[in-house]
Amino acid sequence: MDFEQARFNMVEQQIRTWEVLDQEVLDLLFEVRREDFVPLAYRSLAFADLEIPIGEGQRMWTPKMEARVLQELDLKANEAVLEIGTGSGYLTALLAHCSAGVTSVDIHEKFVLDARAKLARAGIANVTLEVGDGARGWGSEQYEAIVITGSMPVLSGPWLEQLRPGGRIFAVVGDAPAMSARMVRWDAPGAIVSEDLFETVIAPLKNAAQPRRFVF
Repeated sequence: MDFEQARFNMVEQQIRTWEVLDQEVLDLLFEVRREDFVPLAYRSLAFADLEIPIGEGQRMWTPKMEARVLQELDLKANEAVLEIGTGSGYLTALLAHCSAGVTSVDIHEKFVLDARAKLARAGIANVTLEVGDGARGWGSEQYEAIVITGSMPVLSGPWLEQLRPGGRIFAVVGDAPAMSARMVRWDAPGAIVSEDLFETVIAPLKNAAQPRRFVF
């Protein structure tokens, strides 16, 4: 398989057509080898427009979703990122290239161990990987950007408390089949602004907070 041709086709046919035109993001997709992060059995599908299974009922985001999120976050080299749901480690690698460092948490130890090995092989050292349940936030640190890779019915309060001034959260909010990719921004003290970017459906975040529901 010609991986470089497949990578080029992915960028031109999937990424650009999804309004991802930031040249730094596009260049990064050529630099970080996606095929090194997908399960070996699916390596030939590394650049396909589909969610690749990675085990534990979880799937990688599509390439266009990963690229669009990077563009929307517009990370700076001095910013810290919290990622909830390490998964394959590929998005972790992309976030690490764009920021000062990434703290990535996953409830599945296997994902963390596999991602640690893949990131090391890729020479990416500015990532801290943790095993744990980050569905209600993680630790007491604050970040410029938080990325939640599983969907949730509602975006709960603890995430907002972990944002630094000017920070933003990317999350997919709602119940299938109606979910929205949402960017939440710290605009000013006491002022949080939310923007729904596009509709999508992804697997739920394990143990995500549930809204109160009326019982009749």
